[in-house]
Amino acid sequence: MIEKWRYLITESNSAARNMAIDRAVLVANSEGLSPPTVRFYTWNPPAISIGYFQSLEEEVDLKECEKYSVDYVRRITGGGAVFHEHELTYSIIVPESHPKIPKNIMDSYGSICGAVIKGLKNLGIESKYAPINDIVADGRKISGSAQTRKFKTVLQHGTVLLDVNVDRMFSLLLVPNEKIRDKLIADVKQRVTSVKHLIKDNIDFDTATVAMKKGFEKEFDIELEPGKLTDYEKDLTVKFEKEYFSNHDWNHKR
Repeated sequence: MIEKWRYLITESNSAARNMAIDRAVLVANSEGLSPPTVRFYTWNPPAISIGYFQSLEEEVDLKECEKYSVDYVRRITGGGAVFHEHELTYSIIVPESHPKIPKNIMDSYGSICGAVIKGLKNLGIESKYAPINDIVADGRKISGSAQTRKFKTVLQHGTVLLDVNVDRMFSLLLVPNEKIRDKLIADVKQRVTSVKHLIKDNIDFDTATVAMKKGFEKEFDIELEPGKLTDYEKDLTVKFEKEYFSNHDWNHKR
């Protein structure tokens, strides 16, 4: 009998709310109160998330973010600063002990990214895994991800770029040496791509989620059943949003 996991579409939320939901589901799952879960979502307003170990002040131009109403948040996962605008974001939350998730972190990255690769193929895009945590198509990055393991539970979340505006992204990020800004922007434009760039068409969030859902189902040999956040997860979301992700001390802690 095929295994069933929960499938959540929470669509657009603030940066703080998005990260609070991921943490809430992780905690609920670790306590045996929620099933393995795959979630798809977007960001409203656009936002920058920074890795757990980064300094907000060193990575992000906070004045520009305020000027253009761009949100920002510190993740519980590592990695670098990411600008979230025209994209589908996924998260997968599964017990570390689950037989479908490799124990080795590198192998688990490869497996989860394999689901995204299968999803991209459903959109007509051939791509491949680029360790540790990227997916490339036509030699350029189209997806990045970050993973953490807390309370014996795996959380990996990542992006699928539906479109990308490198100039806008760099207007919000701080570059250590302004003299190399133009060269850096040109370099990133050569190294990053998007669904729109590759298939010459606008793919909306709903279309992308259908493709990605099938990709996760095929990779893990599961059925994703539509579900909702439980009342407990909703309560945890409110708690974590207040305690962490909308909290000045959390976001500016380094």
